Amino acid sequence: MAFRFASTPQPIVPGPGQESVWDYPRPPACLPSTRLIVVRSGGAAVAESTAAFRVLETSHPPTWYVPRADVAAGTLRPSGTRPTWCEWKGQATYWDVVGPDRIAAGAAWSYESPSRGFESIAGYLAFDPAVLECFVDGEQARPQEGGFYAGWITDDVVGPFKGIPGSQGW
Repeated sequence: MAFRFASTPQPIVPGPGQESVWDYPRPPACLPSTRLIVVRSGGAAVAESTAAFRVLETSHPPTWYVPRADVAAGTLRPSGTRPTWCEWKGQATYWDVVGPDRIAAGAAWSYESPSRGFESIAGYLAFDPAVLECFVDGEQARPQEGGFYAGWITDDVVGPFKGIPGSQGW
């Protein structure tokens, strides 16, 4: 049986104040941001920052990386989640997020020694919006479908987004 690529996606035209993930570059860009990033677990503060980076890759909603100094003390512990490898950023280290009523295993990750071009996020933490409450300027982010990439979907980004059924070949 021959492998078939999924049909070519039809990008949504962005409206005023929006950007299309189909205009994001490949390889990805890593850009600083002063937007307010807030992460909570069960309503308790995990992180709050206006010094985050966002990684922008074609067909993916942004992934936000917060400085470790902006993460609440005692909310992270090393995870038993096996490290993974990103073709752009290198080896990811996973962290459990310790909340007031639960432990979210492997819900955060970092690149302690990232690949060239991503040095600015060394030690910064990314958080999974499918498991935690993640906000950009007060808007709660929706998780990227598929359970693998963990991008943050907000009203100012349009897709379609990789991760939906049929998007593996994008």
